[in-house]
Formats: sequence, C-alpha cells, structure tokens
Amino acid sequence: MSTSTALSYEIQVDGHLDDHWSSWLGDLALTREADGTTTLHGALADQAQLHGLLAGLRDIGTTLLSLRTLDSLELSQPVAVRPALPRPVSTSRLILRPAVAADADATWRYRRLETVGEWLTEVPQDLESYRATFAEPARLATTVVVELNEDHGGGLVGDFMLRVEDAWAQTEVASRAKGQQAELGWVLDPAYAGRGYASEAVRALVAICFEDLGVRRVVANCFLGNEASWRLMERLGMRREIHAVRESLHRSGRWLDVVGYALLADDVKPHRREPAEHVA
Repeated sequence: MSTSTALSYEIQVDGHLDDHWSSWLGDLALTREADGTTTLHGALADQAQLHGLLAGLRDIGTTLLSLRTLDSLELSQPVAVRPALPRPVSTSRLILRPAVAADADATWRYRRLETVGEWLTEVPQDLESYRATFAEPARLATTVVVELNEDHGGGLVGDFMLRVEDAWAQTEVASRAKGQQAELGWVLDPAYAGRGYASEAVRALVAICFEDLGVRRVVANCFLGNEASWRLMERLGMRREIHAVRESLHRSGRWLDVVGYALLADDVKPHRREPAEHVA
C-alpha cells in the first residue's frame, strides 16, 4: 500500500494558503505565486502520507491543480494517485468500482437535490464546476461508484467514499499506525432508497477494508439529524463512539450535533460478512 522511500513533491493548489496550514499539511513549505495559486514543496515518507495530505487539502476546501514528484536530477513527472478501492468488486446485486471523471454527470443528478444536499459538506452549484471538482485526483482516488449489475437492470445507485488513513499514534510507534484506519461515507440516489442497496454496498466496503486493505478500524460520521445514515451504521454493527454536541455549523446557520461510529476488524465475525467477489 505504501512505499518505503521518501519522495519530494511539488503540489500546486488554487488560491493563496496562509502559512499556518503548513503544519496541517505535513510541514510542507508554502510558496504563494503571482497567479493566485500556492505551491507546496517537500518530502513525504510514503503513499499513505501522500493520501493524508490530499485528504487534508480536500478537507480545507482547496482545489488541487497539479501533483508532481521530483527525482534526484530535479526533473518532474506527473504522479498518479491510486484509487483506495484496489479493484472492482461485486455483490449479489451491485458492482462497486473506482470512480472516473465521466461519472460526474450521473452523480450530479441526485447530489443537486435539496433532500440530498441537506447533509452534504458542499452542495454543487452548477454542473461545470461540479465536473471540475469531481475530477480532482484526490477526490477520484477516494470515490467508489456503486451500480446495479445487469441482472438487476443496471444504473448508478450512488457514490461512496473510501479513504485509507493513518491511525493516531505516539511518535515512537507511528510507523505501525500507517494505513491502519479507513473512513467510509455514502451518498445514495433517493430513487434507489429503501431497497437495501446502501447496506449491501457498505458491507462490501467493510469487507474490502478488513480483508483486502488490511486496516484494523473503520469509521464513519454524520450529523445527528441524518437519521437514515446513522441507523445504517448501527444496522452494520458499528458502535457509536462520539456524540459531539452542537459541534458543526450547518449551512442553515445552526450548530448541529455530530455522531461518530466505528467498527474493529475483531468485531466482525467471518460468517456475518457478505463476501465481495472480485470482478474479472
């Protein structure tokens, strides 16, 4: 999942970042350019740290423009960000696969709905800007598209998030925590709600996390008001570990409660897992 040799990176993002973001983004050096962009320079230990950096850029709402690695001759080449989902898999009714830029239009159709956008971090304002955001390498790498298989009529059911990250650890044992946790999220097209597709897809992702990716812990969170989401977590056997009171500001202007759930590999009995079959 990761490399053992540190690489130096040059990463360009839209907008000017303040210096205080440097420590948040792996202590990379920041250079604010005249064209309104910011360039980040520095070495990252491995692929897991790179994914963490890209996730951090996404979390602060920054648009990734380019990502390059520098070799010893200071020549640069593009870096491909590997999808978190290692390969397409299937369940009895669904196919889960890494997202591609062409999936933007299909996901836009339900993400722009008011009932869906109520709980999203960002509501897309127009199709063109959404296409650009959806196609960002960091976002594509963590997005899993869920479709019905041909026997069940085909069609895109929703888009899910799978992000592998480092668990928190004290410095002396930090290397043992790399890539040990995965965060899941999901957005379902309301046209497919109430048929168990979300549960089926998340069970498959949980199995992938524990069996293919080798993480020890899977987490998910949502607004407390998003009852459908946290009830799904509970149906899957996840336990509520966090209830943060009025912790997050909703676009309505209200400070809302957030709940966080988790599941350990040790919690999942093999006979209770729904197997995720590899797609040839």
